[in-house]
Amino acid sequence: MGPGEVAAILFGTFAVLVFLRVPVAFALGLAVVPVFFIEERLTPVLLMREMFKSYNAFVLLAVPFFLLAANLMNSSGITDRLIRVARAMVGHLPGGLGHVNVVVSMLFAGISGSSTADAAGIGSLLIPQMKKEGYDSSFTVAITACSSVMGVIIPPSILMVVWGGLMSVSIGGLFLAGVIPGILIAGSQMLTVYVYAKRRGYPVHDRSTLRELVRAVAGAFLALMTPLIIVGGIVWGFFTPTEASVIAVFYSLILGLFVYRSVTLPELPKVLYDSARFAAITLFCIGTASAFGWCLAYFKIPAALVGMIEQMGLGVFGTGIMAAAAFLLFGMFIDAIPAIIIVGTVLFPVTQHVGMHPIHFAIIGVVSLAFGLVTPPYGLCLLIAASIGRIRLIDALRDVAIILLPMVVVLMIVIALPDLILALPRWVMPKFIQ
Repeated sequence: MGPGEVAAILFGTFAVLVFLRVPVAFALGLAVVPVFFIEERLTPVLLMREMFKSYNAFVLLAVPFFLLAANLMNSSGITDRLIRVARAMVGHLPGGLGHVNVVVSMLFAGISGSSTADAAGIGSLLIPQMKKEGYDSSFTVAITACSSVMGVIIPPSILMVVWGGLMSVSIGGLFLAGVIPGILIAGSQMLTVYVYAKRRGYPVHDRSTLRELVRAVAGAFLALMTPLIIVGGIVWGFFTPTEASVIAVFYSLILGLFVYRSVTLPELPKVLYDSARFAAITLFCIGTASAFGWCLAYFKIPAALVGMIEQMGLGVFGTGIMAAAAFLLFGMFIDAIPAIIIVGTVLFPVTQHVGMHPIHFAIIGVVSLAFGLVTPPYGLCLLIAASIGRIRLIDALRDVAIILLPMVVVLMIVIALPDLILALPRWVMPKFIQ
């Protein structure tokens, strides 16, 4: 069988299974079974072998630990402290709570690395408050879901850890490269909130005094130190990303149990259980996606794609557009980590061929996949926010689309200006980032 035939079988079977509502993790594994039976040189046992090989990666230990750290942060009341800081900073702007929503998501992203934890933790606190103050339910759910995507863009990011481990890209460099896109996305969302507030007459709060701001920052100071400890430790070589995730867990535990005293020992088993459950789902997806990706590589589908791109004559910008479109499409249907394993590993040789920097390609992929967290049918963050807001998902789609429009502009900036994205990594890590 040629690369085209295998690709048609793999993606065709996967599409049919997803349409039949087979869970994505199982659909990815089942999609490779027909190929293993058709090709004489392969056996179904290889499916299990490739899955177990993918789990034998030290860097993947960071996934459950970062998820646990995020859940501990939510349980320890750190989200409340971050909201007070955000309110003191931007609460006086038109549509104050909308701006608070964006800024607190930005701050929480620098602590958790998880968008779902962001949507659940911040949404449970801010969505009822915003609705009580007269914000439309659809807008409240939409801005909560869209702002939570910064969790996978602003460092530390679980997606960047997985990407760096899979494709041997500097995780410290990826973390630094995510800072500017994260700030641009936050700015685009705050601009959208401002326009909404002016058009719909959303409430404005009194400006906080300098003393109130200092008091709020002091109350959340230890929590705000988390990104500095994690990202700084990785960038400056004090510990690996996996070690950083363990440090994040211990730091969150110490804050919750002994400093803020907002977490009790009887509550810990539930936090551990929830973290283990989400980590198990994610890691099972990684296993089946790795088997799917191995099958693509075995039949030289990436090499065939490189040949097609070469004939099309696409440069860095054109390849970036193509990559973003692929990630946007896949992100609508499957979780981001399996999408990285499948789409990222297939397109990586293509981007190398046209001379795209590996970190630039990674940031395009991560930002594009972030859209999938709020776009149906997958749209996990949107599902969480709609559930908290007690509205139908379809009722929030119009406002989600409006908020995403300026974010698409940010994505185009990321694609068109690689030097802007790479400026911070090159400045901080000149020996490692060329």
